[in-house]
Amino acid sequence: MPELPEVEVTRLGLAARLPGRRVIRISSSNKKLRLPLPKKLLHQWIMHAVVRKVDRRAKYLLIRMDNGAVLVIHLGMSGRLALMPADDPRAKHDHFRLRLDNDQELRFNDSRRFGAIQVLPPGREHEKDFFKNHGPEPLGRSFTAEYMLERACVRKQPVKLFLMEGRVVAGIGNIYANEILFAAGIRPEYPAGEVNEKQWQAVVRHSRRILRLAIKSGGTTISDFLNANGESGYFQLDLQIYGRTGQPCRICATPVIKTVLGGRATYCCPTCQTP
Repeated sequence: MPELPEVEVTRLGLAARLPGRRVIRISSSNKKLRLPLPKKLLHQWIMHAVVRKVDRRAKYLLIRMDNGAVLVIHLGMSGRLALMPADDPRAKHDHFRLRLDNDQELRFNDSRRFGAIQVLPPGREHEKDFFKNHGPEPLGRSFTAEYMLERACVRKQPVKLFLMEGRVVAGIGNIYANEILFAAGIRPEYPAGEVNEKQWQAVVRHSRRILRLAIKSGGTTISDFLNANGESGYFQLDLQIYGRTGQPCRICATPVIKTVLGGRATYCCPTCQTP
């Protein structure tokens, strides 16, 4: 599943090419995505509008139009966006296309169809309401050790699941939660409410470092992630713990163990990650 760095890499690619382009046609495969396609809102607010800016919030891409409307795209588990010549043959899983005024198309390809396309009408209240249950951005100023300590107070939930909870902090997924906790030296199953301030400081520091490095590396390509230019990321070459079951820890050589927390693969070095 594309996580925050992969979504940000996609945003950067689109931000360099989309602004200033007018939407002249909207097409879809009519196959159901995670949510029904809002065709009425698309034709009311996106059709004939000009892209002003491309933003990101958590794992959502926000394509802002000159009329104040926002096209919201979630990549789901296998979705990807790409800009390409409009006359290029359609791929099997191209489910949503925006034809632009420069003979290019923005195409949303999603083989598993867990992605979503939504439209927010003009007005800041719509966006505020849409993201009301999302925590601060892990690269933003509001994500601090003090904030995490306060939110985690008396929580018995494993710290890894707490870190992945979107209401607490927006956009940290499974791959990066594993990497962050390994770097911070904290076991994934340790109760969030027992993590002290010094440990949270390490979590915040390593979250910023790892996410920024992943973005710089073009994201992590575990299965089929491609950026807006159709290129793979290479942060998987820098993964320290994720997917390394039975292999020696890069720090102490103890074999990495794999467990399951909340239905997600969880990796840990029993020597380096204590408690």
